[in-house]
Amino acid sequence: MIKPSHVLMIPGVLLVFAFLLVPSLDTFHASVFNPEFSLHYFQELLVRPAYLDVLARTISVALVVAVLSAVVGFPIAYYISMQPSSRQVWLLYLFLIPMWMSALIRSYVWIVLIGREGVVNEMLKAMHFIDHPLRMMYTTGAVYVAMLQIMLPIQVFNSYSAMKDVDLDLIKAARVLGAKPRQAMRRVFLPLSIKGTSTGAAIVFMMSTGFFITPALVGGPKDIMLGNLIAFHIERMNSGFAAALGVALLISATIGVLVIKKTGDLLARRLA
Repeated sequence: MIKPSHVLMIPGVLLVFAFLLVPSLDTFHASVFNPEFSLHYFQELLVRPAYLDVLARTISVALVVAVLSAVVGFPIAYYISMQPSSRQVWLLYLFLIPMWMSALIRSYVWIVLIGREGVVNEMLKAMHFIDHPLRMMYTTGAVYVAMLQIMLPIQVFNSYSAMKDVDLDLIKAARVLGAKPRQAMRRVFLPLSIKGTSTGAAIVFMMSTGFFITPALVGGPKDIMLGNLIAFHIERMNSGFAAALGVALLISATIGVLVIKKTGDLLARRLA
């Protein structure tokens, strides 16, 4: 007999199958059949260092953004979780509103802010801090900042959700037993909330590996990510090689997510 709870899972399972498993299998099929079974595309990927360099850059940029989002997002989420309930709602809305806009629009905003004649350079020149515009656009740093701004709300929401699940009576009990505020935070609150933070970092990492608009707009020629190469080959009707790049990215991103989650679990046990 099928349990009612299992019946409720059917729509979700069907959605995952239709929009995740089927496209993934189709991508893998396109990468190894041309039209017969062949590993030609993967061989080309492995023997050309330029593609491996772009793959390594994509993973490293996504990892840096994930770490930055965790470091920046954790204290923000902690501050929000400690506020009265009515204020928490408004603070969360401040992070939710930017998510209503596309990544393309938010990336263009950075061109206005840090471009050669952007707001930041004009303000610095007006205050006589600089004589010539600073070169902030088309750099790796600009890519990090723009991607962090886009991904930060996701990290904040995940960390906040984990923190709201922490029973504050446990911290009070630690204080009653003689723990100092810093000890209660380190030995009780952090271990219970770090898994939510690592989950957020894993999601940020996975999503960051697929970025291609933001690096193309605010990054330089050396900041090309694998998403840019996939789009390039699709535009030139080289869908087989684009599929191979996608499979390589999916495998690398999956390994990265598992590493981040494992690191979060180890860190939680180490802090406890």
